[in-house]
Amino acid sequence: QELEARIARLEREKSILKKATALLMSEDLERSR
Repeated sequence: QELEARIARLEREKSILKKATALLMSEDLERSR
């Protein structure tokens, strides 16, 4: 059960990282235009 919780946390962090990266990328695109 602890393993499942750990995996769920990893998945959540991964999606947060993905959103943050996309946000940074879009900001960079706006700046370089």
